[in-house]
Amino acid sequence: MSAPIALGKFPRAILHIDGDAFFASCEQARNPELRGKPVITGKERGIAASMSYEAKAKGVTRAMRLSEIKKLCPEAIILPSDYETYSLLSKRFFDIVRRYTPDVEEYGIDECFADLTGWQRPFHMSYTKIAEKLQDDLTKELGFTFSIGLASTKVLAKLGSKWNKPNGLTAIPNRKIHLYLENLPIGKPWGIGPQTSSLLQKYGVHTCLDFVRRDKEWVQKYFPKPIQEIWSELRGESVMPLQIEPRADHYSIQKMKTFTPPSNDPRFVFAQLCKNIESACMKARGYKLEAKKVYILLRTQNYEHHSTEVKLSRPTNFAHELIDLLKPEFDNLFKKGVLYRATMIGLIELQEPNLQPDLFGSSLKIDGFRRLYEKIDEVRAKYGKHTIHFGASFLAHQFTQHSGERGRVPERKNHLFKGETSRKRVGIPTFSTELD
Repeated sequence: MSAPIALGKFPRAILHIDGDAFFASCEQARNPELRGKPVITGKERGIAASMSYEAKAKGVTRAMRLSEIKKLCPEAIILPSDYETYSLLSKRFFDIVRRYTPDVEEYGIDECFADLTGWQRPFHMSYTKIAEKLQDDLTKELGFTFSIGLASTKVLAKLGSKWNKPNGLTAIPNRKIHLYLENLPIGKPWGIGPQTSSLLQKYGVHTCLDFVRRDKEWVQKYFPKPIQEIWSELRGESVMPLQIEPRADHYSIQKMKTFTPPSNDPRFVFAQLCKNIESACMKARGYKLEAKKVYILLRTQNYEHHSTEVKLSRPTNFAHELIDLLKPEFDNLFKKGVLYRATMIGLIELQEPNLQPDLFGSSLKIDGFRRLYEKIDEVRAKYGKHTIHFGASFLAHQFTQHSGERGRVPERKNHLFKGETSRKRVGIPTFSTELD
């Protein structure tokens, strides 16, 4: 049996910083009247996307339907998600972390990893004190709390940030790893899913300490490389580097939109799909990528999914080509009389454009469309993503995405500063309004 290694207190100093109830906390930070109240975002989706800790204390959970929430917690304040504001506050979050180290991996909109290794001397304080000061800066400047894990590996740091939420700071030095792992179920660490957890339990591995005590040869024999890396990281061996550079590879691009009320009109549902196709293709062009395959999905009011995948004769990011190609596929998927509530497009097997000259002039035609889309994208960047759109998506632009209560837009979009438009706003997320 192997025991967790001990290479000193922190051979490396990795932080995992996690925003507490991030979306709901953003709403409470910009509107002080919401503090201390059960706040839920996701009104436009009809389900809870994020809940404040006051709402969690009432029993509200992620993806709970709004109708259930109102019965469980009548005093809940349910708001539409304002991703523009959340993104702006997320950027401020990462900027504050980069004051302490340039080595930051933006893992999600509300969490990141940071490598503090070697920064004790420049800051004249221990790693724990640096983490405390960073945590204090985040709370003071953003107006809500963050939980932090400090350890010698990413997996242990992520365990630490979840250990004492909210507003917790948990340091796991290598010499104390066993104290944190001895009663921790094997399914808890980042990267170990239900299937792997079940398999480990069949081998008698029930806790994380059981796992790290297994021999390396045994782990290599029964598990693939990602699980072997988790085994090493749980032992205090850092084998997962921080991804500090922006991702250059995108395996897929997906665009999915829900609409209410649900519809059984094929023209309207197809228009919603076309709107998603335009958005996905615009994003692919922004990354200078083309798709070799695409898939579409229709979701019914009863949450049933109908989908199909299509291999393209050549890679593309031109929306008009995909709209023409996918119309027959949509007709095959669509069932008369069925109510649909969402459509989705996925661009997969993405690659960089590779335009080769040909004898029949098709490359010249493709290059012409490429230049046309460049001009269209310039207009969209200046005046709004859907300022120019295809006739196929016309019906989707005639109505708001949601009607009734779910159609309520974030307050920031209802209160524009001088010179702003509904599409172009300055980067100011904090805006207080009176509650309804």
